Amino acid sequence: MNRPADIAIAGTALVVTSPLLGIAALATKLGDRGPVLYRQTRVGKDGVDFELLKLRTMIVGAEKVGAGFAVSEGDPRITRVGRVLRKLSLDELPQLWNVVRGEMSVVGPRPTLRYQVERYTPHQRRRLEVKPGITGWAQVNGRATLPWDERIELDVWYVEHRSPWLDLKILAKTPLALFGGTYKGARGGWKADS
Repeated sequence: MNRPADIAIAGTALVVTSPLLGIAALATKLGDRGPVLYRQTRVGKDGVDFELLKLRTMIVGAEKVGAGFAVSEGDPRITRVGRVLRKLSLDELPQLWNVVRGEMSVVGPRPTLRYQVERYTPHQRRRLEVKPGITGWAQVNGRATLPWDERIELDVWYVEHRSPWLDLKILAKTPLALFGGTYKGARGGWKADS
């Protein structure tokens, strides 16, 4: 999507969802008194790091215990409020602010962690040619139910075929995809040794 469209969509979505975001933030805070937002360094366009924003859905310090950065269905580190937020994908709403700030787009490959990017092949690195998105081609074609390599291949296909029409198609399919699979095994579909 172009920058004006990103700002218009993200800005409007922030205004429309602000009551819901407020309720979710309050529930997160009351749930265990920890911070409302979870901030994590992700890799964006051209391999540049940025701070991704999410509503916190796991215990404080979760990435240092259990499966680390990987999250599985039924993960005991997920808070009670967090289970609801993840099921409805409400934890992703703060990323609208990442879009407004210009670090993300509404549509594009999901941003990944540096250790994952370091394992990309030159072909897979093509997914870094565009801004990461809140939703994308891989999200509407299987999300985390797909193996990691297939998701990356879908993202590269998007980079090579992106167009306003394809972005609209992805946006139209996103609501149904939200209620599809979110998890894929103990490592979220990522193979640490690959």
